[in-house]
Amino acid sequence: MKNIVIFGTNDLAELSLYYFTHDSDWTVFGFTKNKEFIKENECFYSRNVVPFEELEQYYSPSDYYLFAPIADNKLREKIYNEGIKKGYKFVSYISSKCINYASSIGDNCFILEDNTLQPFTTIGNNVILWSGNHIGHHGIIEDNVFFTSHVVMSGHCHIKKGAFLGVNATLRDGITIGENCIIGMGSLVTKNTDSNNTYFGSPASKKINKNG
Repeated sequence: MKNIVIFGTNDLAELSLYYFTHDSDWTVFGFTKNKEFIKENECFYSRNVVPFEELEQYYSPSDYYLFAPIADNKLREKIYNEGIKKGYKFVSYISSKCINYASSIGDNCFILEDNTLQPFTTIGNNVILWSGNHIGHHGIIEDNVFFTSHVVMSGHCHIKKGAFLGVNATLRDGITIGENCIIGMGSLVTKNTDSNNTYFGSPASKKINKNG
């Protein structure tokens, strides 16, 4: 069975269709999104767009996999968990132009071209690695993380759930990025970061909001 339904009809869904069509042996049969956002008789690339709330009526979990390429980490996690509850399995896309020596990669990951995944790295579920990142050896990337492009993650780093790393960020070896942490583009991170905070600069420092 190599059949997929993709969540969404935005740019990431369009890119997913392209990559699966040109660089995999999977077949995209249709698209789905929340009912409130569907127009009457909506199609996307000549494929039906069906309500996610009623997905099982159109595509049986026993015959189709899901793929949810959603940029927002929390929304991607939500749709993934709802899909699992419906009985669906999720497929990951890993580019054939990715250098992949990772020990394990989870479900619903979107890993594009020119990523280098060094040996003894582990990657959780719902991880997006846009093009051109370096994932250093013995690293851990937990669930629901988004790397943009050209991030350098040195060896033995630990990226916790829900983190977002901006373009050209650089991480020193052995550090931990806290849960739901945002690392600004071009930042040089030399120390562990706290959860639920934003860091930017070189060296990176915590952004202080108006409330302190």
